[in-house]
Amino acid sequence: MTTSLVIGANRGIGLALTKALAARGDEVIATCRTPSPELQALGVRVQSGIDLTEDRSAVALAQSLGSTKLDTVILNAGILERTPLAPLDVAAVQRQLEVNAVGPLRMAAALRSHFANPSKLALITSRMGSIADNTSGGSYGYRMSKAALNAAGRSLAHDLKGQGVAVALLHPGYVRTEMTGGGGTVGPDEAASMLIARIDALSQATSGTFWHANGEVLPW
Repeated sequence: MTTSLVIGANRGIGLALTKALAARGDEVIATCRTPSPELQALGVRVQSGIDLTEDRSAVALAQSLGSTKLDTVILNAGILERTPLAPLDVAAVQRQLEVNAVGPLRMAAALRSHFANPSKLALITSRMGSIADNTSGGSYGYRMSKAALNAAGRSLAHDLKGQGVAVALLHPGYVRTEMTGGGGTVGPDEAASMLIARIDALSQATSGTFWHANGEVLPW
C-alpha cells in the first residue's frame, strides 16, 4: 500500500488532496495545526499541532512516524497576504517567506530519513513565483516566497536524487479556496486530481521540473 503524507491538509487544496488519495486506497497521514470537521470526517490519520514554522513541530512529526516509510510527501501549507509596494508591509513579506519557503524546506529536511526508495516529494508552489512570467508586478511577499520555494525544490531534486526521491514543483492553478477569497477558475477537487496525475507521472528523469497542474512546464 502506498503511504502518502499531506502537510497542510485542513482545508482547500490540501483537504481535496487528502480526500482523493484516501479514496484511491492510499494510507494517508494528514497534518495541520488544528483539524477541521471536514478533515476528521475522512477517516485518515490526522497529526494536529504541526506548524511548519517551528523546528519542534518538524521534529515531532518525524518522531511520530516511527519506522514508517513515505512513498509520497506533499508539502501544501502556505499563506497569501497582499503586499503592494506602497505601503510596504515588511512583516507580511517576512511571514510569507517563513511559511511558504523556509517551512517546507524545514519539513523536507526533517523527513529525509522517512522517504522510501523510490519516493516522491511534491511542493505546491505557484506560477507567481516565476520571474519570467511576472507581467504585473506587486504581491511582493507571495512572489518572493514562491520563487524561493522553487529554488529550494530544485536543490532538493539534486540533493535527494541519491536516495531515490523525485521532486516536483507544482502550480495548482487559480483554485477557488478560502485563500483566494472564493475566486478562481478551478475547484479544489479538480485541482487535486490534476496535481495527483502530475505526481503519479513524476520520475527521476523529470525531477526538479516546475509544472502547471495541467501538465504545462512553466518558466522559472
